[in-house]
Amino acid sequence: MSEEEASTPRGTTVKDVSAELFVKAYAQHLKRQGKLEVPKWVDYVKTSVAKELAPYDPDWFYVRCASIARKIYLRPNTGVGALTKVYGSNYRRGARTEHFRTANSGLLRYMVRQLEAIKVLEKTANGKGRKISRIGQQDLDRIAAHVRSSQ
Repeated sequence: MSEEEASTPRGTTVKDVSAELFVKAYAQHLKRQGKLEVPKWVDYVKTSVAKELAPYDPDWFYVRCASIARKIYLRPNTGVGALTKVYGSNYRRGARTEHFRTANSGLLRYMVRQLEAIKVLEKTANGKGRKISRIGQQDLDRIAAHVRSSQ
């Protein structure tokens, strides 16, 4: 083995690339695949009680699904309840003090089920959360390697 081969990493994982770049690239991959079933109410739904309007980005559904897949990749056994805390935000109540509000759990549950349907996620053995499936891990690592090579 030469010195160059020894210094280059063997594989690239999701942990090796920027979160923003990875999520954008994986969202585009999910959109190109066309396997995710996007509901017709996606243009009108709010992502949290703390939000006034639906997201402006027309591809926000794919971006959130990609972000969920990345979060579960980095932290297996994550359930919908934990994801509601991750995607929650402050509820600004005018002159009164603001409070933290969790995200829309029904929406997150729908996205997790869609990712399960395309075999990216699977339930854990104890049934208390989700983890990345073998197929999903290969898919995410392939996208991460592509992102890293394009940097």
